[in-house]
Amino acid sequence: MLTVEHEFELPQGYIDQDGELHRKGAMRLATAADEILPMKDPRVQGLPAYLIVILLSRVVLRIGTVTQINPGVIERLFARDLDHLLEIYNHINGVAPPAIAVTCPHCETGFQVAVPPPGESSATPWTGSTRRSPSSDNVCTGPTVSS
Repeated sequence: MLTVEHEFELPQGYIDQDGELHRKGAMRLATAADEILPMKDPRVQGLPAYLIVILLSRVVLRIGTVTQINPGVIERLFARDLDHLLEIYNHINGVAPPAIAVTCPHCETGFQVAVPPPGESSATPWTGSTRRSPSSDNVCTGPTVSS
């Protein structure tokens, strides 16, 4: 059976206009319209990063007792909670790239690596240098951990 509604708990919590803290909520699976229609929104056209605000306001069903979820509610979330909801959205809608187990050929440390979809790749951050270290091909620094 397909699960359409998914419960969540926010790490920080949403504080409503009365100062009440809400942490538990629910999000539904996204439809094609949820992903397409926000692209017409002038706020998204002016600032593409605003897409996630509109998108989450369409798919989050409730946060605590707050059931009228609109962009203003999503805008007032703490950054950590916004990131948490984005991770849930990606997971339940199958947007997150698959991860595979790999082993470093030099130090034999095992770790997980996200595999980008075909045609996409993760850019290496520019360090300001165009020179490679002579030993860069022989050194394994292990996995990069994000917190």
